[in-house]
Amino acid sequence: MTEAVRRLILDQAEEPETGWSLGGFGAIAEFMRTPEEPASVVADEAGVAVVTGLGAMRIDWIAGLRPVAYETATGQGDRWSHAVALCLEAEAAAMSRRTVVAELGPDRAALRPQDRDAVLFDLGLGVAQADICVRTADPALLVQLRAGAGRSLFEPGNPLMGAVIHAGPHRVFLGRPGRIEVYQPVPPADGKSPEGPHTHVLPKLLASGRTHAVTAPIPAGWVPCAHLFPPHPARDALGRRQPFQAARHRGFQALWRAFGDPRAVALKDEVLATIGEGRELPPLASRADRAVARVARCQARTLAAAGPG
Repeated sequence: MTEAVRRLILDQAEEPETGWSLGGFGAIAEFMRTPEEPASVVADEAGVAVVTGLGAMRIDWIAGLRPVAYETATGQGDRWSHAVALCLEAEAAAMSRRTVVAELGPDRAALRPQDRDAVLFDLGLGVAQADICVRTADPALLVQLRAGAGRSLFEPGNPLMGAVIHAGPHRVFLGRPGRIEVYQPVPPADGKSPEGPHTHVLPKLLASGRTHAVTAPIPAGWVPCAHLFPPHPARDALGRRQPFQAARHRGFQALWRAFGDPRAVALKDEVLATIGEGRELPPLASRADRAVARVARCQARTLAAAGPG
């Protein structure tokens, strides 16, 4: 791992309003915290971890980890999101890909000492770049999980999914770069995800077999294993509008130039130049190029409305 990549991850781990995710398409764990929330941020020779009372995340210093910064137009082109995907080459990213529930034993690598005797179970969701697990010391749930071992969680008539949702054990998502742990209860199927760390498991998306959304410009042969989401200049962590913060915008643009696709960076510069000079941009043939242009135009409008700053 290069020093630039290590510094990126350390800086963002120390930023309380940066969000993190780990998992695959259809099964994702999200870690977030607020500036007021007590948190432990510890870096060592192997990586960096952030632990709160609601969840935790760890990213290890592993060879070959490639950040890919990108922006995506959302809504009717009047908003945008941004992210940095932490990618590995497909072979290096592969996890167990189990398709049945399996007991893995005590979670000795748990990020809190009090959780290291609890038992980890892979739910067998078959995600390419992550093992989707739960962790529990509850005797009743242990009996149910052990009874379900060797079966698909989605097998008709399998009561295990309902038991897991009812018991609300810790969810632990494991990938080659690290892990995210969620301590909050599992919301019911028709419930709203809680603020703070939480997970999503969406069987229809899992069935696609994709490693990531088509809108994420991940280079061919690479797989996003985790993401970090620096604070957005115009939205809070829940996606609500907030007064534009130019420093945040400049901060992500620096990451975009350092870790984004150079061709996309050059195209965005060209689009912004045409806007500034009142020229028309020639038609763009590819979907990816049109997406870059949408983000550029949206940001230009936002910056103009915000004024100098």
